[in-house]
Amino acid sequence: MTRGFYIGRFQPYHNGHHRVVEQIATEVDELVVGIGSAGDSHTVRNPFTAGERIMMITKSLVDFDLVTYAVPIEDLDRNAVWVSHVQSMSPRFDVAYSNNPLVIRLFNEAGIEVRQSPMFDRGVLEGTEIRRRMAEDDDWESLVPGTVANVIKEIDGIERIQKVSDSDSNGEDPYPA
Repeated sequence: MTRGFYIGRFQPYHNGHHRVVEQIATEVDELVVGIGSAGDSHTVRNPFTAGERIMMITKSLVDFDLVTYAVPIEDLDRNAVWVSHVQSMSPRFDVAYSNNPLVIRLFNEAGIEVRQSPMFDRGVLEGTEIRRRMAEDDDWESLVPGTVANVIKEIDGIERIQKVSDSDSNGEDPYPA
């Protein structure tokens, strides 16, 4: 049995993440989804709580033929011990999935195999763009699984993003080019 580990902030979990999980599901029997920056919420960059992101992910992954675990991982600003921190918060895993150069390096230095995945429509399928669209009341629902849209509506996520965008911007564009 092979267990993979896939980490991200998932602010929000979107169709690009979903396609990555779909690919990972062909390679592993179980998947641990690490919810990065789990202690952050209610900001422009991290509007959703760890619990809300866990709901988004678990509801979206229910149809995959894959045992999944969602694990909150709080930030640790000490890269030298970050992998051991992740391992202490997660079930054991055999391979990690990431495209982040620092994450790849840290896992490699710890002797953990890292596999990269293709980026799916990265110009549109990225959290910053989706949050910008939410704040500006533009189409965002087509970029996330339907279950994620339902969670965001249930928690009044659009109103939250619009309010934190107003309060965080202090008159400046919170989504600079």
